[in-house]
Amino acid sequence: MIGAVFLTLARSRWAARWIGALFARHSRWLPVRRVRETEHALAFWHPRPAYPIHILIVPKQALISLADLGPGAPNPAGAMLGLARTVAQDLELADYRLILNGGAYQDVPQIHLHLISGG
Repeated sequence: MIGAVFLTLARSRWAARWIGALFARHSRWLPVRRVRETEHALAFWHPRPAYPIHILIVPKQALISLADLGPGAPNPAGAMLGLARTVAQDLELADYRLILNGGAYQDVPQIHLHLISGG
């Protein structure tokens, strides 16, 4: 319930101002069902899953999209992919997909991966 409310708030127009800061500085307070967490990224169950296994992997830095990854910008790719690999191993997933959305396909203004399996 709280996760669904958070997702609705995260999709709002003013969310871009605070959602990146939440993940960057206050991820421990997020009302999500954590799968695994590192110093640089957080993996949690999607609050409204579209697949039997649907996990979001979010960097702990404020980045809206791939467009924000210019020269000299912090690059979260290694942290996100490493955490995705670890989660897939932990869940013993032989078959899975990683999805990175952008633009109109990105519901929440924070770069993130979807790790999905089944269905």
